[in-house]
Amino acid sequence: MPAQWDPAQYLRHADHRTRPFHDLLARVPADDPATVVDLGCGPGNATVTLRRRWPRARVLGIDNSPAMIEAARQYADERLDFALGDATGYIPDGVDVLLSNAALQWVPGHAELFPRWIEALPKGGVLAFQVPGNFEAPSHTLLAGLRTSPRWRDRLGEAAERGAAVHQPAEYLDRLAALGCAADVWETTYLQVLQGENPVLDWVKGTALRPVLTALADDPEARDAFLAEYGAALLRAYPPRPYGTVLPFRRIFAVAVKH
Repeated sequence: MPAQWDPAQYLRHADHRTRPFHDLLARVPADDPATVVDLGCGPGNATVTLRRRWPRARVLGIDNSPAMIEAARQYADERLDFALGDATGYIPDGVDVLLSNAALQWVPGHAELFPRWIEALPKGGVLAFQVPGNFEAPSHTLLAGLRTSPRWRDRLGEAAERGAAVHQPAEYLDRLAALGCAADVWETTYLQVLQGENPVLDWVKGTALRPVLTALADDPEARDAFLAEYGAALLRAYPPRPYGTVLPFRRIFAVAVKH
């Protein structure tokens, strides 16, 4: 079952979630593109900033979540629109800049889509994306361990398995350079300071936990039991400090310009 997204939960940590987007955007060398696409746009709060970066561009946000697109449409205007769509079947058509922010980790085999996307871009066109590189962090390894434990594996063993979908920076560099692009690839680990009673649990409720919450949506008792067990493990892994709870957040970035 596809994960059911909750725009309100996702936006609870909007400042932290959009910081990598802005860092990615700052490295995109496009002065005056005619058309910009945000693939996997989510609730649109980051997409709307593309209108400020390129005020003369037509901007389109695409996402496969009806809930996210419904939330995003509050930002729509004469040059900014949103549409349902899926990355696996997407082919850029007249697109100068193709962006994807924190979405491709949900697309197994997404690197196999790069040749199609690059071929469709014009000379000087840009593919830019960022994905998480934190699948070995406790937030994810504890989740995977709990999903596959005897109590939960029959219901949740496959939920939220995304680590294999993301490559290391060097592989992205090799793939993009082989496609005839000037590629700029890097990684950053943000030390995010979160506030609240169990802020890491609240954080993952917006992203990594969505498949689990979807699978348990019809069983509130089981959902609460899972969250209690997982939340207790997260508190041990990420103990609060006097100034808040620190969540290291590794991200992988790539900007490719077609020759």
